[in-house]
Amino acid sequence: MSVRFPPKLIPGDLIAITAPSSGVPQHLHPRLELAIGNLKKKGFRVLEGRCLRSQHKNKSSCKTSRAEELMSYLTDPEIKAVMPPWGGDLAMELLELIDFNLLAQSEPKWFVGYSDLSTLHFPLTTLSGWATLHGPNLMDLGAQELDSTTQAVWDILGSTRGSVVKQNSSEAFQTDENQWGTATNEGFNLTQKTQWKHLDGVTSSAKFSGCLIGGCLEIISRLAGTPFGNLPLFKAQNSGQGVILYFENVEMAPCELTRALFSLRLQGWLNNLSGILIGRSAAPDVNDPTKHNYMDALRAALEDIAVPVLYDVDIGHMPPQLSLVNGASATVLFTENGCSITQQL
Repeated sequence: MSVRFPPKLIPGDLIAITAPSSGVPQHLHPRLELAIGNLKKKGFRVLEGRCLRSQHKNKSSCKTSRAEELMSYLTDPEIKAVMPPWGGDLAMELLELIDFNLLAQSEPKWFVGYSDLSTLHFPLTTLSGWATLHGPNLMDLGAQELDSTTQAVWDILGSTRGSVVKQNSSEAFQTDENQWGTATNEGFNLTQKTQWKHLDGVTSSAKFSGCLIGGCLEIISRLAGTPFGNLPLFKAQNSGQGVILYFENVEMAPCELTRALFSLRLQGWLNNLSGILIGRSAAPDVNDPTKHNYMDALRAALEDIAVPVLYDVDIGHMPPQLSLVNGASATVLFTENGCSITQQL
């Protein structure tokens, strides 16, 4: 299946907002309003869904309502992008209710975000053939001023098909949690120096290319082995250019992370790749030197993989993050003086 790219967004386009996973509780509505306001300042029209401004039992609404609203938006030709406020926990409930075959026959539109939204990104690309954007969530875009890495989401969404977009590694990243309930219009607090690293600890430069696919590891490791996570088939379909797998860890402790990575390994996910990108881990590490820690987990599962493995990349829950297009042809450049990803849309 060839991947199809949505058209670029232009002022006047209609963007739909729905929460297929977690909704926005009332105390964070001011941040949501700022994010919506920023869309309107760019000239977009905005359609708010019913599954958005409430949160009960970790979701915006029942699974049927969320699935029906999402499908209606993904198949509405007037809507040019669907931008959920963020991820959450229970998008998995929707998979059996989404008609990915129908979407494969529909014109693609941008589906934007990360975290639990990987549940939908992955099959939208591998089953329906849509290029999707794994990057900043809508709530991230509510800041009065965006850092350059986050701002690059608009370089992707505003580029015509066939464009080449280059993003450099960030200068610094954030370790603390967002405080949008009080610091309503704040951007990220970027205090720690960014440094992508090579897992072998020796390689000072590397360059590799392939078709991008990936997402939140907690999600994609559970999709593996199901019809919604058939990466071996996707690799076979893209054997001519290779595949770059990317992922990030939100909350898995080192031993659970090791199990998740070995599960992918045993299902053939780590075979015949061009390279692997691992985002900064947001999960607590183990400080006791006698116990299995985060780096032990990565080395145990990935150390002998015969392709470049980069970690601490700008992906995931420790912002800022790159805007990566599932299905895009990409080239990754890793050097001691800076790193970049170039994507062809």
